[in-house]
Amino acid sequence: QVHLVESGGGLVQPGGSLTLTCTASGNNICFSAMAWYRQVPGKDREVVGVFTEAQTTLFIESVKGRFTISRDDAENTFYLQMNNLKPEDTAVYYCNADSSSVRAICHMEWGQGTQVTVTS
Repeated sequence: QVHLVESGGGLVQPGGSLTLTCTASGNNICFSAMAWYRQVPGKDREVVGVFTEAQTTLFIESVKGRFTISRDDAENTFYLQMNNLKPEDTAVYYCNADSSSVRAICHMEWGQGTQVTVTS
């Protein structure tokens, strides 16, 4: 019943900025801790950053200081603000619950993601 839709991706030059949006519909309890993920061809999907139940954020080292996560609980909308983008940030970006258990219980399947391409 939970649906996740990512948007906002596109083509951007190195050093540019981009904001991704995740719109979620379904049970609010399923969205207590959300995360942004990304995947490139030939590699496993990896977590990029997490917005925790404590309203804090955590990021992988490679994006720390460049990416920020925010959310609008009233609209079940989540954002990934990406600054100083680098070519290695190129990937398909997804949003979903941080916990695999929550994803299973809430039937939170992966959306189609949004493509981010960073190139000069």
